[in-house]
Amino acid sequence: MAGALALATGSLVAGGLPATAGIAIGPMLHSKFISARQPPTQAQCEGFFTAPCYGPDQLQTAYNEHPLFNAGITGAGQTIVIVDSFGSPTIQADLAVFDAQYNLPAPPSFKIIQPAGAVPPFDPTDANGDVGWAGETTLDVEYAHSMAPGANILLVETPVDETEGTAGFPQIVKAENYVINHHLGQVISQSFAATEGTFPSAASIQGLRSAYFNAARNHVTVLAATGDTGATNYSNVAGTVLYTHPTVNWPSSDPLVTAVGGTQLALLTTGQRTQADRVWNDSTNYALNDAFFGTPGPTATATGGGLSSVFARPSYQNSVAGLVGDHRGVPDISMSAACSGLVNTYQSFPGEPAGWYVACGTSEATPLFAGIVALADQVAGHSLGLINPALYAMSAAKAPGLVDVTSGNNTVSFLQPTLVTVKGYQAGPGYDLASGVGTVDAALFVPELAQASSGG
Repeated sequence: MAGALALATGSLVAGGLPATAGIAIGPMLHSKFISARQPPTQAQCEGFFTAPCYGPDQLQTAYNEHPLFNAGITGAGQTIVIVDSFGSPTIQADLAVFDAQYNLPAPPSFKIIQPAGAVPPFDPTDANGDVGWAGETTLDVEYAHSMAPGANILLVETPVDETEGTAGFPQIVKAENYVINHHLGQVISQSFAATEGTFPSAASIQGLRSAYFNAARNHVTVLAATGDTGATNYSNVAGTVLYTHPTVNWPSSDPLVTAVGGTQLALLTTGQRTQADRVWNDSTNYALNDAFFGTPGPTATATGGGLSSVFARPSYQNSVAGLVGDHRGVPDISMSAACSGLVNTYQSFPGEPAGWYVACGTSEATPLFAGIVALADQVAGHSLGLINPALYAMSAAKAPGLVDVTSGNNTVSFLQPTLVTVKGYQAGPGYDLASGVGTVDAALFVPELAQASSGG
């Protein structure tokens, strides 16, 4: 799948050690089965994978959402639009199980539409297609809902697999234009991408942008994940060959889209931080790689970020021209994504064991931020549209709701077949090409974004 990471599936043997994982390419997602009956505890994940795993309650606390919830700011009246190829045949039932486990209310409305054509029957043997996208859909829906539990969910399923290059994108564009033209939602979350270099030409990307122009005209916010392979990305559809030089993905590189990168959180079971967030980079986390992916070697496993080779610097990035030069730089902002800080999900679609999984990737970060935007839409009383100018203005003004991420980088090393290192970008004070303008303290950020995006 496009710009994708390995989707690891497997089970835990009775003795409590991970069984051998079957590795397949999935859409911007790492996921692994852990229990048929209950989500793992943080301690269990640390024992199995050398890394903690978190639930939605911990992330709500980590991002300081409870003051908003207590004030009635839950995303009420807003609709988060989640776009995925194929979707999941069990997502509504799976969300109900997830909600019951974590005491989350059901979304006021949860609808599924297929405006670009009927999705083919689900094939449980298609690990790289239907099954991978169903896992992606699960993560997207459950964590967008976690961050804005009062918002409606609209899942938009498309009938063609999005891989590299233009594949799948015409149907995505058609579906998103339908959503925008019919005013069905305020924020669109996209946890998929294709490396800019896999498109036939820059013109072919330009020909797929109509939904983003449409969204800007109609004040709909569009988000996209920056990718999970650090400063590089895949150069082939199979997801087996990585570029040996820095690259970025589209649509996150589009100036009309907010690019969401990934951070690593370190949390107590209560959700309180034990250290400041870092740029997500598990490339040389050998113990995790061995336990989670079954390979002890270095892997290209880190947040995407860098400079577009297609789009020039947009005016809202003029304040950071010293870092981006004449190019569009990504990400714009970052949220939790690290495999060294997994999240729990529940899924029951055919093709994999039904039960609780742990997952990671910028596929997580993007729906998390979609929930934050839905909260800001509620505060503003209207959809905010393109929020990037506001984000950079807030960063320049040192808005308290933006939390700077100052440590880490997205340099990755991997075997192909010899050792390759693609040098990425270092986090530092203010904007950088590893974390964007940083991450958020929602209680402060949400009203600040609502005001800044409304011209206040």
